[in-house]
Amino acid sequence: MVAGSGRDLSELLAEIDACDICAAELPLGPRPVLRASRTARLMVIGQAPGTRVHETGIPWNDKSGERLRYWLDIDNETFYDAARIAIVPMGFCYPGRDQRGGDFPPRPECAPMWHDRLLHELPYIELTLLVGGHAQKRYLGGRARSNLTETVHAWQDYLPDFMPIPHPSWRTTAWARNNPWFATEVLPELRRRVAECL
Repeated sequence: MVAGSGRDLSELLAEIDACDICAAELPLGPRPVLRASRTARLMVIGQAPGTRVHETGIPWNDKSGERLRYWLDIDNETFYDAARIAIVPMGFCYPGRDQRGGDFPPRPECAPMWHDRLLHELPYIELTLLVGGHAQKRYLGGRARSNLTETVHAWQDYLPDFMPIPHPSWRTTAWARNNPWFATEVLPELRRRVAECL
């Protein structure tokens, strides 16, 4: 039986859009950024919006998003087609910046409160990309390896439901250089499976 309905999802998205549960902890205030449609077959679960994404309300609207789309070998139009791709971060709002200049982790309230309900309304998802350690820890649980590199290297163990990849920030450039198997082994299969979903 197919769960939920288009109306159920619309109501849930409106509820998420109005969420202010951790407003007091958000330096720029709440602005949930996600995209979802009942027809989506691919889901991208990342971390949380950065400042540019917060400003524009467009997920992955930054350099990291450009690298992610390159990894997936898809254009902007395809990536932002919610009918095909659901974009559901671990935290829907910008969490703020830490003292070292990086962003804080996603707010811990967000995924437990919303993810299960969202997944219930996305019955056709065939593959979920777990982008970064936060998504991998939640969705792989005890199956995740001791660190991100080992988890991504063991990507075949999580198929056909999940495919773990690193976060495509500028920091990944050095990581990819030190782990050439990502480009030679993981990216071709990632692109193939994404193409199958689309």
